Amino acid sequence: MNIYDFKVKARDGSEVALADYKGKVVLVVNTATGCGFTPQYSDLQKIYEAYHKDGLEILDFPCNQFAEQAPGTDEEIHTFCTGRFGIAFPQFSKIDVNGEQAIPLYKWLTEHTTFGGFDLSHPIGPILNDMLKKEDPDYEKNSSIKWNFTKFLMNRQGELVQRFEPTDSLEKVENKIKELL
Repeated sequence: MNIYDFKVKARDGSEVALADYKGKVVLVVNTATGCGFTPQYSDLQKIYEAYHKDGLEILDFPCNQFAEQAPGTDEEIHTFCTGRFGIAFPQFSKIDVNGEQAIPLYKWLTEHTTFGGFDLSHPIGPILNDMLKKEDPDYEKNSSIKWNFTKFLMNRQGELVQRFEPTDSLEKVENKIKELL
């Protein structure tokens, strides 16, 4: 299996085959508009602008599962993201990334990766670590998505290459993208 085996829902409700992105390096991100990581949209857009012509696609999946930080309709979220951050990469319908309602793409992504841990030198890292440890002392041992702005990178063959946690630097993400391009 690879990313091309999945279909997802566009903002307008239509079905999109991820096979449409064959031959591209693809970064999949679960996002939220009211999160401490939301400013990452600016850096993601810069990365998209720098490498889209070379074959990069960033696929944005809003998710409201983490402290309800992605309220609103798909169109409200899109209007916020384009107006505030100028995003030009594809943004899909709001989804669940964990649990029974998680879309098949995210079930596959989490089944084939492990949680990489939070960077505790990042200002939000210790906060997330403490909060999640209170909920589940062993949270680090399962591969579920822990928070908004978890990223998954696929190569041009649609194979899952790497998972990046929200506290990973976008420079690290960009360097891996450049390597694959």
